Amino acid sequence: MTAPHDGPPDLSVPADPPAHIRVVVADDQELVRSGFGMILDAQPDITVVAEVPDGAAAVAAAREHRPHVVLMDVRMPRMDGIEATRLVCEQTSSRVVMLTTFDHDEYVYDALRAGAGGFLLKDVRRDDLVHAVRVVAAGEALLAPSVTRRLITRMVAAQRDAPTEQEGGGGRGPDRRLAVLTERERETLLLLARGMSNAQIAAAMVISEHTVKTHVGNVLSKLHLRDRVHAVICAYESGLVVAEAGETA
Repeated sequence: MTAPHDGPPDLSVPADPPAHIRVVVADDQELVRSGFGMILDAQPDITVVAEVPDGAAAVAAAREHRPHVVLMDVRMPRMDGIEATRLVCEQTSSRVVMLTTFDHDEYVYDALRAGAGGFLLKDVRRDDLVHAVRVVAAGEALLAPSVTRRLITRMVAAQRDAPTEQEGGGGRGPDRRLAVLTERERETLLLLARGMSNAQIAAAMVISEHTVKTHVGNVLSKLHLRDRVHAVICAYESGLVVAEAGETA
């Protein structure tokens, strides 16, 4: 059994981000919008193309400007960040990162399921904000293992208290959707759910990083998942990782 990994977030950039990154900032608090906007606009490779106060405006801005990244507040008037995220992900190729005040915000889990590629706390450090935008623009999910796993664990555990129609519901073990995976792909998914980077997975499985990337790609393709964040959610929801105990099923 592999022990959970509680190290720092995997913020390595495995692919080159766009030469110039377009960003939309959506938050109903003007100070947050302008503050994030100034930090990002100060970077030579990032331009904030729009700052908007609600979810409906965020969707419109994403359609108009086609940003690489949308920083989206979870709770906003007119249209909340969850519905806005769903529409942005359905209608554009923009990547969404949720902004929240608390790492235990239950709405963040719904936003991740709606298509968001990760989330940031609003008190994020300047350098981490910039790095996060570059990571997401490069096509990677933003995973902070200790926070993301804690959020997913709580939400999935709550879901399992209710009866489900899926085989594996109620904590009975991995459901049948994982049957399409090979043994090595299942192991890769498990380590991914523990918050490990590609390099850490490669070391644990004694394989190359290139092979890890192949396994991750196969997992995403076979399970029809958007990115690594949604692979982590799937690992918990399917029962591959038992949320209540943090043990493998």
